[in-house]
Amino acid sequence: MTQLPGLLDIEAIRKDFPLLDRVVHDGKKIVYLDNAATSQKPRQVLDALNEYYERHNANVHRGVHVLAEEATALYEGARDKVAAFINAPSRDEVIFTKNASESLNLVANMLGWADEPYRVDRETEIAITEMEHHSNIVPWQLLAQRTGAKLKWFGLTDDGRLDLSNIEEVITEKTKIVSFTLVSNIMGTINPVEAIVRRAQEVGALVLIDASQAAPHMPLDVQALGADFVAFTGHKMCGPTGIGVLWGRQELLEDLPPFLGGGEMIETVSMHASTYAPAPHKFEAGTPPIAQAVGLGAAVDYLTSIGMDKIAAHEHAITEYAVKRLLEVPDLRIIGPTTAEDRGAAISFTLGDIHPHDVGQVLDEQGIAVRVGHHCARPVCLRYGIPATTRASFYLYSSPADVDALIDGLEHVRNFFG
Repeated sequence: MTQLPGLLDIEAIRKDFPLLDRVVHDGKKIVYLDNAATSQKPRQVLDALNEYYERHNANVHRGVHVLAEEATALYEGARDKVAAFINAPSRDEVIFTKNASESLNLVANMLGWADEPYRVDRETEIAITEMEHHSNIVPWQLLAQRTGAKLKWFGLTDDGRLDLSNIEEVITEKTKIVSFTLVSNIMGTINPVEAIVRRAQEVGALVLIDASQAAPHMPLDVQALGADFVAFTGHKMCGPTGIGVLWGRQELLEDLPPFLGGGEMIETVSMHASTYAPAPHKFEAGTPPIAQAVGLGAAVDYLTSIGMDKIAAHEHAITEYAVKRLLEVPDLRIIGPTTAEDRGAAISFTLGDIHPHDVGQVLDEQGIAVRVGHHCARPVCLRYGIPATTRASFYLYSSPADVDALIDGLEHVRNFFG
């Protein structure tokens, strides 16, 4: 195997992920390069889920029997783990949702229903970027349509970075919320948080950061980011599906209205009016994703035991090697940054005039799992004049051998299509 500086003990880590031993298509061991869509789950997470369902399954918070108390302790313990993982000042700032999309929609709806000074209305503006996942575009379009607010966005440079040359025109005195991704899910671009947050604070705008592609791959410190809200999801960071996180500053969560109504989020209810529980329960109506939260807590334990700094260094080495090898493939064009600096571990590319879906299908026949399409980031594809891309994305269990397999697979694609 090619040796690179900064790699984790890949062989030991891969033993924790049973799916990576699976063979497909005539005995080929799977090469999993679709981590930006979802990560694989280690045995530690799978065991935690089984343990919960086999021994502790009950609804949380209101029961006085032993199972309810155990389930509540596990659920709230997961909140403690997430709060520590992102360096939140308070556990009560961690809201569990079902995914990052729900977290982003939660903020959009809170601002649409809020009183001043947070209310978004026809006199205000919303700022996003052209590289956002649809989950960070559509909620703001809906809010703008509903309230009459003006939606504005940062464009992209030719090398896949944000064009901040007009930052004072995009973020103005009318801007109420600036929402942007920390790491692009299609191009891997790591965005300049400090410059955007600084401008937003100058005009008194709130900042929401989509950290879905950051939380699994690098240390995430919500206090250092300087944002007001941070959203991410569990299934991309070794956790189960059905669990997401919204972190928000305590004073904002106290002032802003809830999005969903129902059980658990209330303090008192009469037929005339209701009062709400303090955050985070104010924003967690109904039975929450209990088992999923327990699984996310186990994923946080797993990632923390390895070290997010070490995971980031490992992925940087793999990404640097992958970019170098991909640029050697004839007719291949990387969409986004072509160096490993200031980029994450998702690399999108086109291969001559071969449609990305054909590339993905031929790679699949070789046991190589990649993602094809516009990756819920169609404005990026429109910006660069392409219908779609093939995306390879790496994680802590990815190896140089996985990159080599991808390069060999692309050579097979080229030969197949002449």
